[in-house]
Amino acid sequence: IRDRIGDPGALYYGPSVGGTGSAAGLTPQQVQAHLPTAVYSLVALVQEFLPPMIEQRDGAILVAAGASAVQGMPDFSGPGPALAAQRNYLQSLEAELSGRGIYVGRLYIGAAIRGSAWHARLEAAEAAGHPPRQRYPVADPAHLADLLAAMHQARQPAETIYPDGLLG
Repeated sequence: IRDRIGDPGALYYGPSVGGTGSAAGLTPQQVQAHLPTAVYSLVALVQEFLPPMIEQRDGAILVAAGASAVQGMPDFSGPGPALAAQRNYLQSLEAELSGRGIYVGRLYIGAAIRGSAWHARLEAAEAAGHPPRQRYPVADPAHLADLLAAMHQARQPAETIYPDGLLG
């Protein structure tokens, strides 16, 4: 990355961690399988690109993840614990960087993202006569990108949950 563009002023991390699972049947191996994507890669990227941001006293770390990072959700216990660990790391990072010019913004999405593999699976199941046990709102990816851009520009809030009221 650095060879192609230099030191970025903003880092966005939003991989699909994927997976579902029952909390009652969750194994340590299932949790461990999500840690490389949810936590280890993010920590490695932050360690690589944060020092220049600190030196310049300017930068942003933006992360989008599933809402199971914020609240346990039925049938989403596969990635949930790893995403919760990621959220804890980002909250700690935000507190440590307070007053140093670095914005740490987090968007937690409790919706199926239109065009995503998960959205396609939900639609296919519905078409086959197997609707999901729980209905999920559908989010437009451009709208989510706009939310992150607005958060970055305003440098607030540190955390947004989409859709509003999801966890209320």
